[in-house]
Amino acid sequence: MVEATLSGATHHILANDHASEWMGIEVLKLAHGHATIRMSLRQEMLNGFGMAHGGMIFAFADSAFALACNPANPTPAEAHKITVASGVDINFLKPAYQGQVITAVANRRAHTGRSGLYDIQIYAADAGTTTDPATPGELIAEFRGRSRTISKK
Repeated sequence: MVEATLSGATHHILANDHASEWMGIEVLKLAHGHATIRMSLRQEMLNGFGMAHGGMIFAFADSAFALACNPANPTPAEAHKITVASGVDINFLKPAYQGQVITAVANRRAHTGRSGLYDIQIYAADAGTTTDPATPGELIAEFRGRSRTISKK
């Protein structure tokens, strides 16, 4: 189970998120429409060129997107709904490498009815060079997500 404790609160969607657990995602900040997460790049996350696999960067950004889209502590009115991706685009700007720490910063840009628009920036820094989420490193990718709120089954 991913322990994503922030001031005593845990985001409910991480309880059964085995992909985020495997990636070793750490939640740094949660707020309505915002999430900041980070993880260390391991050898099994690399492609044949020795750099972070694009799918790993995508999955990492998608986890930040999910956390920003869904309330950490849903109200009774929100409890029967979930917000999922309806479409995404990602632009890879620079490679990241084993041992680097990557940080994703997700922010809601617009929300109307059941639809939302989110921008996620992904940064990389050498391990030990940054611990301040305000200076997460060098921009390596940008992810734009479109969301849709649906009924939970």
